[in-house]
Amino acid sequence: MNEPVAGPFRSAVDAFDQAADGWLEQFRGHPIADRVMTAATHAGEFSAIWHVSSLVRGVVKRRPDQIVALSLGIGLESLIVNQGLKRLFARERPTTSGDDRFEIRTPQTSSFPSGHASAATFAAVTLVGWDGKRSIPLWGMLAALVATSRPYVRIHHASDIVGGVIAGAAMGLIARRIFRALGLD
Repeated sequence: MNEPVAGPFRSAVDAFDQAADGWLEQFRGHPIADRVMTAATHAGEFSAIWHVSSLVRGVVKRRPDQIVALSLGIGLESLIVNQGLKRLFARERPTTSGDDRFEIRTPQTSSFPSGHASAATFAAVTLVGWDGKRSIPLWGMLAALVATSRPYVRIHHASDIVGGVIAGAAMGLIARRIFRALGLD
């Protein structure tokens, strides 16, 4: 197993993960929080929430080219994260099937970085690029909710989310440049 951080920083990452899990535990068991976070985790499966959002947005704005571009971009992002980065690090998940209090799909890939967080950030960065800064609250909050749902249901460490956000943001910024060059803005 290759942990994403080794050596002297390892204890700091472990402390961060434990502190985040402790903070989230105070919300677990609350019926509304549990429903919202479980729904967010399910919505993030296979990037469904981003494909549906892109489809609705693209139809309303009459931008089918952006629907296709975001779907292809998310596909490439997912390939890089799930078949590249996750295999490179092969980090164990905090639990094998999530917290028993939540019914979620058991992932087949390793933990670091979070694919949900990466896809959410990639989509949000791309959509904000197209929709402008005023859309940051919508896309940013939706992405944060999906990303936070993963350590909430205990299928990811909090540091996996940080790694996913960084990976998704980097790929999203690259995609924005490519989409702009292709006239998709």
